[in-house]
Amino acid sequence: MAELKTQQNNANVEDFINSFANTEQKRNDSFELLKLMQDFTGYEPKMWGTSIIGFGSYHYKSERSRQEGDWPLVGFSPRKAAISLYVYSGMPEHEHLLQDLGKFKMGKACIYVKKLSDINPEALKKIMKATIDFLQTKYSQA
Repeated sequence: MAELKTQQNNANVEDFINSFANTEQKRNDSFELLKLMQDFTGYEPKMWGTSIIGFGSYHYKSERSRQEGDWPLVGFSPRKAAISLYVYSGMPEHEHLLQDLGKFKMGKACIYVKKLSDINPEALKKIMKATIDFLQTKYSQA
């Protein structure tokens, strides 16, 4: 089985933001998200692969394949078109949490925002809490 490309590494998070965020707005939003997620989760930010900043981690095993690996509990990436937020479980029982988030678009595995001021930080914290609780419960070591 092939090894996952996106793994935690020791690259410098601040250097990544300064070199990767393509606008001043995205750079400022990224540093604000960095502080918000670190303060909320209590986890130090770590680089995952070449472009994701993650907080905490869990080990998963796919129910549909033999794939397994480690992934951040929550995270983000200041991509060119939008900031990708990896904060949502996608579970039907968590859908109501999106109602108060603000202006965003949904991807398959993430939430896209143009700028941080488009979303409600308190709603983001509720989504992160539900996702972290869900992942830690689902993938806890039995």
